[in-house]
Amino acid sequence: MKQVSNMANTSNGSLATLLILFTISAAINTGAAQFPVQSQNLIADNISVVEGETATISCRVKNNDDSVIQLLNPNRQTIYFKDVRLPPGNPIIESREDIVSEGNETEITCTSMGSKPAATIRWMKGDKELQGKSKVETTYDRMFTVTSWLRLTVTREDDGVPVVCIVDHPAVKDFQAQKYLEVQYKPEVKIVVEFPSGLIREGENLELTCQAKGKPEPQQVNWVRVEDDVPSHAVITGSDLFIENLNKSYNGTYRCVASNSVGEAYDDYILFVRDALTTTPKPTTTTTTTTISATTSPPDIIQDTAPSTEAAAHDSQAGTEAQRSLDHAVIGGVVAVVVFAMLCLLIVLGRYFARHKGTYFTHEAKGADDAADADTAIINAEGGHNNSDEKKEYYI
Repeated sequence: MKQVSNMANTSNGSLATLLILFTISAAINTGAAQFPVQSQNLIADNISVVEGETATISCRVKNNDDSVIQLLNPNRQTIYFKDVRLPPGNPIIESREDIVSEGNETEITCTSMGSKPAATIRWMKGDKELQGKSKVETTYDRMFTVTSWLRLTVTREDDGVPVVCIVDHPAVKDFQAQKYLEVQYKPEVKIVVEFPSGLIREGENLELTCQAKGKPEPQQVNWVRVEDDVPSHAVITGSDLFIENLNKSYNGTYRCVASNSVGEAYDDYILFVRDALTTTPKPTTTTTTTTISATTSPPDIIQDTAPSTEAAAHDSQAGTEAQRSLDHAVIGGVVAVVVFAMLCLLIVLGRYFARHKGTYFTHEAKGADDAADADTAIINAEGGHNNSDEKKEYYI
């Protein structure tokens, strides 16, 4: 570098001497092949500088071969950088706790560092945008660090839902980090009737299954009978309850209770055992059999053929409503027949009285024209009716 600097700072006389030497050298090699001129490569080292300060960049020759170098601009240049946009680093997302119980509040933090200008942070939970609180700090090197906090109360539906931290900055796009929520919740319990499917009667068997689901999975599932003990011959296998040869003494509420580390929950089933079906003797004639089959049927048999409802899965008395509806229908039909008969009777009586006529004769002034006095007129009126006026009266 000293040689290059000295050659660059020589006077005009020295430069002329060098040119003469170069001409002589060229003349000595006359007749030989002319050497191609090779350019020298210049390099500059990378430097680091704090924003707002001065950056000095040096340029030097790479692999100098001591040849003559002409510097077009030997002066040192100073370069200033303004309005620099520096993208932030990867966002960092953290939560106060990794596992949250249902109904509790959790806090998630997202940090974006080393940007200029300051970045902005948005929050998304699933496809819903949430509002967080942010704070901007300036670092020693005049960069910006942005921190945002998000607080939310979780439910069991939030388990496995991603919470996304999105960093917006003019120098980058789609810069984000995410964290999946892990929510624990108490069990959900449901009792399912395996059999029978309809009304429950004496002598039949009953099997109930308790379905319990929670996070973590229920550690214990128990069967109890509310306000009484479970029948001594009942068989409990895991989440199943089996009772054979039912009778009315087993009526009551049976409860399935499931629990885990978060809490416990239960579901109830009301058992109502009915009388056993009785066998009806067969009619002696074919005609009677046909008539009975078409017009009558024991109420209990009608109830058994009706499809089971959802209520029957938790209350074996669901069939009593059908019986009451049937009784009301019969009573309504009888009342309608009675009212119709009374209307018909009133119509018949009205037509009868309309046709029945009563007659009477008036005696005023009958025979008065030919009688000499009042007594004679009355005697004449009572004696003859041929010339009298007849009046008719109708009774309705």
